[in-house]
Amino acid sequence: MVIAHNITRGSVVAERVEVASSFGARFMGLMGRASLPTGTGLFLAGNGIHMFFMRFAIDAVFVSSEDGDGGRRVVAIREGLRPWAGIVPLVRGAAAVLELPTGTVAASGTRLGDTLVLETASV
Repeated sequence: MVIAHNITRGSVVAERVEVASSFGARFMGLMGRASLPTGTGLFLAGNGIHMFFMRFAIDAVFVSSEDGDGGRRVVAIREGLRPWAGIVPLVRGAAAVLELPTGTVAASGTRLGDTLVLETASV
């Protein structure tokens, strides 16, 4: 698990982020889950996501590749993506997506151009 920090705003975006590192984990994403609890998220490498087979709405934060300091610039935000809404259009410049419970983007103050950092959570 990792923690997603918005270093531009000085806020925590999610305290428990699962990293979908295998093909199977990326393929499944959040499909089949009943919910995504507050404070959690799913980090997916790549640019393409969809809302098929989803049971709940999410916020999606599209980020660039890591810079030299481990930061990733927010290149697009999609709030309140509805279940079964289809394919989310690809985002130019995005290398990964952070999927979050709906309302997380607003609560964390995350905006276009902010820098996010994913850090390993201490146990």
